[in-house]
Amino acid sequence: MRRAVRTAAALAGALALAGCSGSGSDSDRAELSVSSSYMPQPVTADMAAGFLTIVNKGGAKDELTSVTSDVAGEVTLHSTAGGTMTEKSSFPVPAHGRLVFRSGGNHLMFERLKRKPEQGTTVTVRLTFAKSGSLTVEMPVKSATYNPSTGH
Repeated sequence: MRRAVRTAAALAGALALAGCSGSGSDSDRAELSVSSSYMPQPVTADMAAGFLTIVNKGGAKDELTSVTSDVAGEVTLHSTAGGTMTEKSSFPVPAHGRLVFRSGGNHLMFERLKRKPEQGTTVTVRLTFAKSGSLTVEMPVKSATYNPSTGH
């Protein structure tokens, strides 16, 4: 009987240690990637919008804290709700979730453009996160009427 108890105790200890050893596992960090990025060709020479989806496959939340681009003097984060646009200082990226920037919702505003992006080119965008550092994305410039749901 004592041997069975010692074996069970050893097994329980090993399982507990195995559960604690995942310092680099999905459970304690964000795993960020970007998809569906695009910028509609701007209709003015000084401002443009940008859209993308940030996917977090990790088990920890993160936060998008800033965006920069070589094409703009400043890139700001905005949300739109009930027809009202509000500038934000950051956006949460939930664990095992996504942060979507789309027309009529959350979006990026490229202000004080240094050059007007043209359809068929790409714009380099650097996304900075509170915990994960930064990601650099090449954002294609699409037609001003581009619709991501149809691809046209």
